[in-house]
Amino acid sequence: MKKRSKIARKEYGNKQAYVFLGPYLILFIIFIVVPIAIAIGLSFTNFNTLEKPNFVGFMNYITLLTKDEIFMQYVLPNTVTYALIVGPGGYALSFLLAWALAQLSPAPRTILALILYSPSITAGVAMTSLWKILFSGDQTGYINAWLINAGILTEPIRWLTDVRFLLPIIILIGLWSSMGVGFLAILAGILNSDESLYEAAAIDGVKNRFQEMIYITIPTMKPQMLFAAVMTIVGAFQNGAIGVQLAGANPTPGYAGQLIVNHIEDYGFIRYEMGYAAAVSVVLLGIVYLFSTVSKRLFQSE
Repeated sequence: MKKRSKIARKEYGNKQAYVFLGPYLILFIIFIVVPIAIAIGLSFTNFNTLEKPNFVGFMNYITLLTKDEIFMQYVLPNTVTYALIVGPGGYALSFLLAWALAQLSPAPRTILALILYSPSITAGVAMTSLWKILFSGDQTGYINAWLINAGILTEPIRWLTDVRFLLPIIILIGLWSSMGVGFLAILAGILNSDESLYEAAAIDGVKNRFQEMIYITIPTMKPQMLFAAVMTIVGAFQNGAIGVQLAGANPTPGYAGQLIVNHIEDYGFIRYEMGYAAAVSVVLLGIVYLFSTVSKRLFQSE
């Protein structure tokens, strides 16, 4: 009877945990699991939103890997280039800026943190009011005006439609807006570091801030580092709005700024080839999962 009562109390405790987990599990299933399952199912069909999906097996994936020249020549190289620069670059920038802010007193730290974080949530507005004005393709654009006044250019450059400059500008804006939730997580991790570890390290011979960062700060905040790495990777691969907003068209001129998300939107919402767009989105999901797993191996605490 005593054993049964213990089991009953344990089950009652589990029921309380299930009640608290219930809302999260329901929302996770509705907004994450179900859409992913539908996307995987549609990726094996030919679906134009008007007629019933027609099962085609792996044909969409075969077409993507063997016949989609735009994807292989422009979309995949652009996405990999963007992700390799903005992902690690934004991550390193987030850590360095968070570490620098942690050395300041609370008031200036809070103000600067808000200034650095704001581009990640106001990128759409800033795109219209700042970057498109800076890189305007006529003499009224600030960049063209400065270069012409300095004697570097004799005539304005169409920055946002020139295939040579569109991707570098997208990367620049991606780095500028990369101080998102990951940046805040790193800053919180640094500020909550155990001060006694720094005192013990000073006794053991650690002499400067750089050594503290290498031997104390980074090893003690691996959970925050992992969270920031995953958020940065996901953000780098899902970002496709910058190129379209700058160029004003999807596809971007000469596919110079075309990323995987733009390719999905092109086939899904312009051509209405939902099955093919779903296959591309599943491939993007696999790429993000692969890089997230690598990050987990690097930063996971034992």
